[in-house]
Amino acid sequence: MLPGKMYNLISDCMITTAKTTVTVETSINAPVERVWSLWTDPKHIRQWNQASEDWYTPRAENNLKPGGTFSYRMEARDGSSGFDYSGKYDSIILMKQIKFTLDDGRSVHVAFTRNDDQTVITESFEPDREYSLEMQKVGWQAILNHFKKYVEKSAHIEVLHFEITINANAQQVYNTMTDSDHYRAWTSVFNPASRYEGTWEKDSQMLFIGETDGKKNSLIGKIQENIPNRFISIEYLGMVTNGEDQFSGPDIDPWIAAQEKYTYHDLDGKTRLEVDVDCVTGFISFFSKTWPEALQKLKSLCEVNS
Repeated sequence: MLPGKMYNLISDCMITTAKTTVTVETSINAPVERVWSLWTDPKHIRQWNQASEDWYTPRAENNLKPGGTFSYRMEARDGSSGFDYSGKYDSIILMKQIKFTLDDGRSVHVAFTRNDDQTVITESFEPDREYSLEMQKVGWQAILNHFKKYVEKSAHIEVLHFEITINANAQQVYNTMTDSDHYRAWTSVFNPASRYEGTWEKDSQMLFIGETDGKKNSLIGKIQENIPNRFISIEYLGMVTNGEDQFSGPDIDPWIAAQEKYTYHDLDGKTRLEVDVDCVTGFISFFSKTWPEALQKLKSLCEVNS
């Protein structure tokens, strides 16, 4: 799938010929049934359809049948650009292949090959005449690699999505959410002693602290991305237990590389805050209850201070 990042990075250095076919491929450690489901379900498409963290898919629609249409909205996190990736399905063989034609007339063929408990995806596409073949191949492969990572992580992680509309502008919501005192207040739903140590600057390491049975426990996180008033991404690296940093172990391993993503959408003075959380399966019930409560607290804080 053509990554939006290419629209910023590709120089007009090569004109391709019509009917040229470019192929990218990956092998995924998951059965084809699961691979097919995550490839075609709009809820999941929104999570993996990106070549890099500075792009995302805020909307995905998919009518998976011959003659059915699909449309994925792809946008830069900083709001600088965006486009619709859309087309119509020509043929579908369940869990084996998908053929479709993009709205600009280019053909794409996606093959799913079962290999025991693995699945090989082979994606062949007619490239855009305007851009470099090599750069297009790199971009499509990047999205395929991102899909592979998403599927393999999903064996023990489920992405939970929450959103809320707040009667305050994005800057107010961003500032309130990240302010130390307000953070303690709205995250107390998860743990009464919740707080953080560190800064929200990109690439900085932070401690997210709570207490269990009177003992302090901390998650070690890295701020992957921070675009003020637009997007924050956190990746968890390990845990501090009894004063010692731990980056492996049965209680920690499932959470390693888990992410939290916060996306702020400006709605003419209001803000729709979307939160996507990687959740270990044993905690789904807990977070399904507490995240909506936490966001209601954040909403109240923002609207009081707006």
